[in-house]
Amino acid sequence: MPTDLLFRDDAYLRECSATVLAATPEGVLLDRTIFYAQGGGQPGDSGVLRWPGGEMAVANAVKGSEPDSVLHVPATDATLPPVGATVTAALDWARRHRHMRMHTALHLLCSLIPGAGVTGGQVGADRSRLDFDLPNPPTKEALTAGLNALVAANHPVAMHWITDAELDANPAMVRTLSVQPPRGAGQVRLVQVGDAAQPTDLQPCGGTHVRLTGEIGRVEVTKLENKGKQNRRVYVVLGE
Repeated sequence: MPTDLLFRDDAYLRECSATVLAATPEGVLLDRTIFYAQGGGQPGDSGVLRWPGGEMAVANAVKGSEPDSVLHVPATDATLPPVGATVTAALDWARRHRHMRMHTALHLLCSLIPGAGVTGGQVGADRSRLDFDLPNPPTKEALTAGLNALVAANHPVAMHWITDAELDANPAMVRTLSVQPPRGAGQVRLVQVGDAAQPTDLQPCGGTHVRLTGEIGRVEVTKLENKGKQNRRVYVVLGE
C-alpha cells in the first residue's frame, strides 16, 4: 500500500500523526509519513514513533515493496506499535536538516560543472560527494568560492512536477548517469534552484531540500579524487 509522502510537499514538517497499517521487525508501514526513505544517494531518516503507552526508535527509513511505500525500520529490540494504532512520527530533525542543506549544496555543485554527467554521489550529515565524468575539474578553491557565492545569493529552491513525456523531450535535465529518475507513474519531480526563467540548477530529484540557498551556510570543497580515466570525485563539507 502506498504511503502519503508528506515531505514531498513540505520538507520542514518535523512530526505528523499517522495510522499503523503493518508492523514487523523489518519495518512499520504507516498511512502517511514525513520520513524520507533511503534512496537517490540520500540516507533514510531516523527518529521515533510514539503512541499512548509506548514508543519505537526508528533507526532508518527504507522503501517498501510497493511504489511510494515507506518502512520505518525499528532500532534493535524496539517495541513495535499495534496495528491500527495512531502514532506520532517525529524526525531526528537536526540530522534531517543537515541532509537538506547538503543535498541542496550538491545541486549547486552540479551547476558549477555544467555539461558533465554525474556518475555517483552520496549525501551525508558530515560529508557528501559527487562523482563527475570529466577529465579536468575546477580546483577545490574555485569550487568553494563558487558554492559560497551561490549560497550568499540566497536563491529560492522550488519543486515542480512534469510528465514523463516532458522529461523525455528534455533529456539534458537528467545529470545522473548511474541513477535515472523513476518513470512509469506519469510524472517526475523537478528541483529548481533560482528563477524559473534562468534557473541556476534544474533537474529531477526526489530528495529533501532547503527553501533558500542561504540556509545552507558555509560550504567547503575539501578534496578532489581521481577515481578513473575521467571520473573525478568532489567532497563537500558544511560549516556548523
